[in-house]
Amino acid sequence: MKIRRVLATAVALAVTTPAALLSVSPAYADAKPTAQTQEKRSKPTIEELEEAAAEAHKAYDKAAKAKTAGIIEMRKTLDELSNGTHPLAVALAAAKQTAKDAAAAKATADQAVTEAKAALEALPGTATEEEKAAAKTALSEAEATAATAATDQTAADTAATEANKKVQDARVAAVNAQSVLDKAAEDALAVKTAADAALAKAIKEAEEGEEGGEGEDCEPELDLTSKVTGLPDKLVAGTSTDFSLRVTNGSDRHMDKVLTFVSVHATDTSGLKDTEKFFRLQWSTKSAPKWQNADADDYIEGVGALKPGAHADVKLRLTLDKATPAGNGVAFFAADFFNEDGSCGGAPDLDMYEFDVKAAGSKPGKTEDVKPSTTPRPGNTGTTPQGSASGTPATTGSLAATGSSSATTSIALAGGAAVLLGAAAVFVVRRRKTGSDV
Repeated sequence: MKIRRVLATAVALAVTTPAALLSVSPAYADAKPTAQTQEKRSKPTIEELEEAAAEAHKAYDKAAKAKTAGIIEMRKTLDELSNGTHPLAVALAAAKQTAKDAAAAKATADQAVTEAKAALEALPGTATEEEKAAAKTALSEAEATAATAATDQTAADTAATEANKKVQDARVAAVNAQSVLDKAAEDALAVKTAADAALAKAIKEAEEGEEGGEGEDCEPELDLTSKVTGLPDKLVAGTSTDFSLRVTNGSDRHMDKVLTFVSVHATDTSGLKDTEKFFRLQWSTKSAPKWQNADADDYIEGVGALKPGAHADVKLRLTLDKATPAGNGVAFFAADFFNEDGSCGGAPDLDMYEFDVKAAGSKPGKTEDVKPSTTPRPGNTGTTPQGSASGTPATTGSLAATGSSSATTSIALAGGAAVLLGAAAVFVVRRRKTGSDV
């Protein structure tokens, strides 16, 4: 699950039912393994995916062979239909010849009729009755022969047309049959590709799970700090705010790759409507001076390596759309490191900064440096800040303590619920994220 989604869900739930969430946090912790077990059982195993992939490969091989054989057969059929050796082509040639002969016979018969008529009309007035009768009989016989020839020609033409249609239908059938085989091979390839992708994904997740595990290789690093400066206590819709994040390696170890985690969440004044879609976070660093949009996982990778005692500055720009509703907001900051030797760790706490969101046209807030309200993760050995009896982190030292934010109640409770529901996921996802990136 994405960190942003975990935290946003926690914040929304905390605003609506904070007391219930905070009171049942132990039950939530107890129920989590069961939920994970059920999720795992709903997924196919790697062995099942391997079997499915093998079957998909067999099906594709069979379809590919059928496609190749079909191409050979189609070409043979089309060639035979074209060169006249196919039975249907032979029948068409015969039908065409019959139609040609019938047309010639009809032409001869028609000529005989013409000549018979001319002979009858050419009889002299002195012709006998017998001569006239003979001429009429010749004409009648010629006309009868011509009628029979016309019928034969019509039948022959029809037969030739039908024979030609059969040849054309055979061409179409051959092409269509190949199209079916092509489609079958295409579908089989798609299934094979999907099966391979599913198997590869499962193997990768398993490897990442082994690398990340329960976080045995990563450890809290209190001396990896992230300090925010220039973040005002009020942000105005339709404006952009530039501020800075300094990441410092105060330890005595070299850190090969340092990532910063920056996540911004907000709601309207009711605390029920998530408004972070109106926010856009951008960053730039010395090594990557061009402004870039923060990715979906809220990680910034432009810090690079940090030597012991060294620091790096990340410029941040938070832009609010003009349509951003007035409300309350909170920003989380942290840093992690990953070394080429496989060691890793990070700041054990998420630093939380509260701010108000003002409607477009309002005056901007102060930009004085302030201390964040720290939200410990599960397993942190540090002292929990004084707050509610349920363990909700207090806002002492945050913007709320300066009197600059009106979000004290809702955001403080939301921050506590975010820790209860999301901090464990944040911790695990972080450790798994860059196992293969170093």
